[in-house]
Amino acid sequence: MVNTINGITTKEFNTLEGGVCAAKGFRANGLNCGLNSDKNKNDLGLVVCDVLCNAAAVYTTNKVKGAPLLVTRNHLAAMGGRTRGFIANSKNANTCNADGVEKAEKMCSLAAEALGVDPNEIVVASTGVIGQILPIAPIAEHVKELVAGLSHDGNQKAANAIMTTDTVRKEIAVEFEIGGVACKMGGMAKGSGMIHPNMATTLNFITTDAAVSPEMLQKALSDVVKVTYNCLSVDGDTSTNDCVLLMASGLSENSEITAEGEEYETFRSALYFVMMNMTRMLAKDGEGATKLIECTCAGAPDLDTAITVAKSVIRSPLVKCAVFGEDANWGRILCAIGYAEADFDIDKVDVDMSSDTGSVAVCRKGAGVAFSEEEAAEMLTSDEIFISIDLHQGDISAKAWGCDLTYDYVKINGDYRT
Repeated sequence: MVNTINGITTKEFNTLEGGVCAAKGFRANGLNCGLNSDKNKNDLGLVVCDVLCNAAAVYTTNKVKGAPLLVTRNHLAAMGGRTRGFIANSKNANTCNADGVEKAEKMCSLAAEALGVDPNEIVVASTGVIGQILPIAPIAEHVKELVAGLSHDGNQKAANAIMTTDTVRKEIAVEFEIGGVACKMGGMAKGSGMIHPNMATTLNFITTDAAVSPEMLQKALSDVVKVTYNCLSVDGDTSTNDCVLLMASGLSENSEITAEGEEYETFRSALYFVMMNMTRMLAKDGEGATKLIECTCAGAPDLDTAITVAKSVIRSPLVKCAVFGEDANWGRILCAIGYAEADFDIDKVDVDMSSDTGSVAVCRKGAGVAFSEEEAAEMLTSDEIFISIDLHQGDISAKAWGCDLTYDYVKINGDYRT
């Protein structure tokens, strides 16, 4: 089925196993090097390709940027938008440290030496506590073991290595065709808290064997970030270490995509499918969350209005609390729609709430309508709640994703560091 949502032509794709290793040429590994005192949890991961890849990246808009982002950006620039792979750690963000850049560069050089490549060919990512010095010795002591264990089915070990308060791995892979040539794309993500729509909102890594120029990779990634990760909010806090890295090996040997057209649209649709599904995984696994909230705003005069309204609803603390309490307090939804920074006539707005148990109309033309509280309560017991808004002022639609706000969110973040 082909639709247009969030300004992207969307399609359904066949999903595969393998995550970031599904595409040709990619190997991965993860292990515990000692940053995490729980020896059963990986804290250091590596994903590399057999060849230099064209690459694109998007970084946090937070003025405070982790040292790994600065190093990654510099390495990609030095290589003309190409990279061999990345090394990543959890438990320590390597942010707000005087020696942060030095440590991030050292992680790249350690991996590069073990792989036998130029240090500029490796980029780096870190996640965890901000403001604590990153101990480099545990990483140095385990890099050779990390490289020796690289395999084409090591994706789960790498995905585990970037988890912090995540309760589940977040991976997906798909297959698609470019000019009749079979291609694959896979991704992995981490993120549970400190997530708000302002760039990428987490660590996200995507690999593909499609041949795409660096310029078109960057265009596709920037377009899709706007309507996936930028439409995600868990708690309103934009992280310092957010990064999305997209790598294309070209090993499928399709004719390289160097301009917009049908083949570019197919690639962008596949990228949207991967990133949208990871966005939903991130929202559903929000810290302490019990329910995913997906809000669709239709009937908008333009894309920015649709996105602004949908995001306003999913990031409202009152809406999030009402969903947690399984209370169909639709007035909170109208309130969030009303303070969205966009121009539209609130007296034309309809709102429905639904889940896998049914749908309830709660508002028509900006005013409440009678509905069964019992049916609404039953609908809200599901773990995925859908809020549908129709502005009736155009034909553009957009989606945004969030989660409920629970007691456990406060418990998790009350003693996160100590």
